[in-house]
Amino acid sequence: MARILVVDDDPNIQRYLTYTLKQEGYEVSSAADGAEGLKKWAADHPDLMLLDVTLPKLDGYQVAAKIRADEGATAHVPIIMLTAEADIEQKVRGLRAGADDYQIKPFHPAELLARIKSLLARFAPRDAIVGRPPLGRVLAFYGAKGGVGTTTICINTAIALHREVGRSRVCLVDGNLQFGDHRVFLDLGLDRKSVVDVVTATSIDQELLRSVVVKHDSGIDLLLAPPSPETAELVSPEAHHMAQIIDQLHQMYDYVVVDIDKRLDENNLDVITAADTVFVVMTADLSCLKNVRLVLETMTQLQVEKAKVQLVLNRSNAFTGINVKNAEGALKRKIDYQVVNEYRGAISALNSGAPFMFTKADSPLGRSVLDFARSLDRAGAPIAIPERPQLAPVTG
Repeated sequence: MARILVVDDDPNIQRYLTYTLKQEGYEVSSAADGAEGLKKWAADHPDLMLLDVTLPKLDGYQVAAKIRADEGATAHVPIIMLTAEADIEQKVRGLRAGADDYQIKPFHPAELLARIKSLLARFAPRDAIVGRPPLGRVLAFYGAKGGVGTTTICINTAIALHREVGRSRVCLVDGNLQFGDHRVFLDLGLDRKSVVDVVTATSIDQELLRSVVVKHDSGIDLLLAPPSPETAELVSPEAHHMAQIIDQLHQMYDYVVVDIDKRLDENNLDVITAADTVFVVMTADLSCLKNVRLVLETMTQLQVEKAKVQLVLNRSNAFTGINVKNAEGALKRKIDYQVVNEYRGAISALNSGAPFMFTKADSPLGRSVLDFARSLDRAGAPIAIPERPQLAPVTG
């Protein structure tokens, strides 16, 4: 069973966490200050750390940063920061220091245990997971700006993974909680169940999610955004509802495809943290390139692995005066994937509520998205950099 190191100067919290974790079968050691925590980490080589922010001698940020500096590129102990503050700046500071997750005190033990299990599974050595059924991959789609086609690519990629690539279990999540468009894009009414039905239940588990997801005619399952903007507030960042939901879904599906909006709020940060790959969707125009640079800088500040963030150039053959080589020069990195421009096909599918991968998969746009889906499926490893496919001739 996994070994967990608890670093907290409050003896009551130490005792509570030790008891809770031992009840689950974990081996537990503890430290009361940052310096002792570093010594225990070096001596015991724990599989995961629960690290309080406010500690004597060295605070949690200093401990996390020291561990990340010392462990090298081949090792990574998952760290969950514990804090009594719900301030977004503290969470960002913790992630920059090297934390993998953040837990606000007081917390429910079931939520903490779910986060521990998720991180242990994600960072388990390969030889430790041989023989176990693999957990699904979580793909987050993030638009560099509005109107670049993020939702269209997200929906049709999910359908392509199921219908064309052959992944039997695919779940599409509308993570744009206030103004999600999946109901419109997929011609669904407001009467369908949504994420609100999940977060208002007494506990979030797989049985509940099976009763809430909506089966689309294409064969994929849908977890829809709330039917009205005001109910989006029920999805609580303090309770880490999105993290809990994704933790359950990635055990149920081959792929969990999440469409998120541009705000880097707590809910979206939880999705980005949980995702195996974050696809930043962009177009080749100046304002979008500016936004992409800012997104990449922000991801770096949040300690998101560079290989985890992939660039998807949508409408790659549209004439904008900026070709792919120019765009890559401006961004100082390669564009990982390209999807062609076919405005009529895309707008027709949007207006009819029938995704083109479902009704016109053999169209140029359908074939391009299918190439994209096949490429990311072949990539396999969560943050492996796939070979850059040329999905369509690039002009302009």
